[in-house]
Amino acid sequence: MIRTVGLAVALLIGVPAFSAVALAEGKIVISNWDGYMPKDLPEKFKAETGIELEVAVHATNEDIMGKVVASGGKGYDVLFVSSPFAEALAKLGIAGKIDHAKIPNLKNLYPEAAALKHDPGNQFSIPYAWGTTGLCYRSDIVKDAPDSWNDLLKPDEALKGKTTMLSTDRWLMGAGELALGMSVNETDPAKLEQVKTLLTDAKKTLLAYDDTTFYSKLVSGEAHLVQAWDGWCNYGITENDKIKYVVPKEGSDLWVDTMVVVGNSPNQEAAHKFIDYILKPETGKWVAENIMYKVPNKAAMDALDKGMLEKYPNLAYAPADLMKYEQLRDLGDGMKTFSKVVTEVMSAK
Repeated sequence: MIRTVGLAVALLIGVPAFSAVALAEGKIVISNWDGYMPKDLPEKFKAETGIELEVAVHATNEDIMGKVVASGGKGYDVLFVSSPFAEALAKLGIAGKIDHAKIPNLKNLYPEAAALKHDPGNQFSIPYAWGTTGLCYRSDIVKDAPDSWNDLLKPDEALKGKTTMLSTDRWLMGAGELALGMSVNETDPAKLEQVKTLLTDAKKTLLAYDDTTFYSKLVSGEAHLVQAWDGWCNYGITENDKIKYVVPKEGSDLWVDTMVVVGNSPNQEAAHKFIDYILKPETGKWVAENIMYKVPNKAAMDALDKGMLEKYPNLAYAPADLMKYEQLRDLGDGMKTFSKVVTEVMSAK
């Protein structure tokens, strides 16, 4: 998962207007994270459909949200965003309604992919990848295998200074909320104060906040236990098979990356053809093999080499098990409180 900092659309006001990308007949513009789909996909998509594909790259959800909120979506046809942002785009009237009749490859998805809380029935978003957030650790160094968020938040003496946490608002707060038995979408100020106290105390024991190189720190031995998205833990496992991943007993969030058709796009037909193309089994298989994340495409997952599932056990999590975890949701104005608490945690001495 390559992602994100906060969800409040209110925080996006004042972002400079995006200069619209020129649209041409037989051409669509999408925005995606770098490396999140096959590099030759535009070429193959054009060969099959005759439609030219221009790919814009965004670094974070906030990056693309700032552009489309400022422009009303003008200049884009399909956006890859995490589910809370898709939900926000729907509330803003920027995400268009999905025409299922134009996407026959929806049949390749697991039934659970149509039962996601942010968008039951996939009315305005189509899931692309999904997964969990948990603990990634060196099994050859950590004496007792971790099984709780408190193993990270209240580490024993041997682990102090050897742990990292994600700095991104929702996941940093999520660890504290789950440890305290709360919803990962909690916005009650009194409860968030409890989370702030827990995270502020945990900060004193950390090696670092790290959203991008935590698995490298595990490989080198600089870190022994880190908070991680499952796919990124797999990058570490690739380099050292003593690295393991576990979802704590208190649970995880269920994160989902989605595809959204911009409602005012003049290229609705072509946009739907693109999503249908993405849902081909071979595309989903590429994602799972190269990005190391699970995909909600059953046909793609069924095509994976069984040896890969054995090497990276979190890839084999069943959709029914994933659905037991709570999805991150758009918090609207509640994100202001969330972000305030995170700022106070990060600035605490």
